[in-house]
Amino acid sequence: MSNSGNNRRRFRFPVSRRLRQSRDFERVRTEGRTLRGKLLILGVLELEGELAFKIGLVTSKRIGGAVVRNRLRRRLREIVRRDQARLRNGFWLVLVARPSAGRVDYASLEQEWSRLLERAEII
Repeated sequence: MSNSGNNRRRFRFPVSRRLRQSRDFERVRTEGRTLRGKLLILGVLELEGELAFKIGLVTSKRIGGAVVRNRLRRRLREIVRRDQARLRNGFWLVLVARPSAGRVDYASLEQEWSRLLERAEII
């Protein structure tokens, strides 16, 4: 029974892995590079002293109402959570959802995320 608890902890996506302050988002935007896809935009900033990766999600009101934005955020967090073991450390990422991302299924978002990661060469 305790083994299942360890599995849950191992696959968590902790708050410490998230970018939360606007100055961090701005730093990725100004100092990093940007990769654009049809559904998502990925900002990437490589940092020398960073021990882990950190990611921030942006879902603007252009995507849709609160229900649509929250569903999209949950999907994106789950995609990142499942892929976190593959990501190289030392990066800050900002994932911006385009308006069309609110109208697609989970698999399409996952494919777009994988394509952007390969192009960014961080997996």
